[in-house]
Amino acid sequence: MRFEAITWERLTKAVAGRVDAAEPGDGSAWLKVGIDGAPAAQTGETAERIAHALRLRGRSVLVVGTGGFLRHASLRFEYGKQDPDAYYSGWYDTGALWREVFRPLEAGGTGRVLPDLWDPVKDRATRSPYTELPAGGVLVLHGPFLQGHWFPFDLTVHLRLSRGALARRTEDAWTLPAFQRYEDEVGPADAADVVVRTDDPRHPAWNGLPS
Repeated sequence: MRFEAITWERLTKAVAGRVDAAEPGDGSAWLKVGIDGAPAAQTGETAERIAHALRLRGRSVLVVGTGGFLRHASLRFEYGKQDPDAYYSGWYDTGALWREVFRPLEAGGTGRVLPDLWDPVKDRATRSPYTELPAGGVLVLHGPFLQGHWFPFDLTVHLRLSRGALARRTEDAWTLPAFQRYEDEVGPADAADVVVRTDDPRHPAWNGLPS
C-alpha cells in the first residue's frame, strides 16, 4: 500500500467531499461513516474534523463514540480488568450499537438514534435522550475494532499506527495483544476504504480516496 503525505485539513475536506457526494449503499436516507482505530490514534478528533467539514456543507451530522456503548463492568471484567481477549470481543456492546444506532438508520427507519448508553466511570446507564437525525444526515461512528461486525458503513477510515508507534502511544500496554489480534483476524487496513498513517499525528499520510 502506497502512502502520500497530506495535511489533516486537506484530508478532512477530501473525505467530507466524498461523503457529501455519496448515496447510502443500503437504500436508506442516511449515510454512515466509520472512523476506526486504537484509542492512541484519537479517532474522536478525526470524527469531529469530518463532522465539522460536513456541517459546513450543510449536512446534519451525529458523532457517536463506541466508548458510550461499553458493557456493564460485571461483563467487561468477568476475566479480570486486564484481559486482552475480553477487551477485544467483550467490552463493546455491538448488539446495542446495532439496535440503537444502525437500525434506526436503515431504510424505513425512524432516524432516532441513542448517542450513548453506558457511563463506564459511574457504571450505569447514561439516560441520554434520543437524537433525531434528519433524512440526508450523516452518522460518524468512531472507536476501535469497528470492522468485522458487518456494520453498514458507506465509507470507512482506518487510522493506522505501526506496531512500534502503537506501543509507544498506548497507555494501557495490556491491550496491545488485542490490537494484534484485530490485525491478524480482520486486517483493518485492507478492509477500510481509506487508510491514514498516523505514527506522527502532526504529519499524517494516506492512501487516497477509493476510485
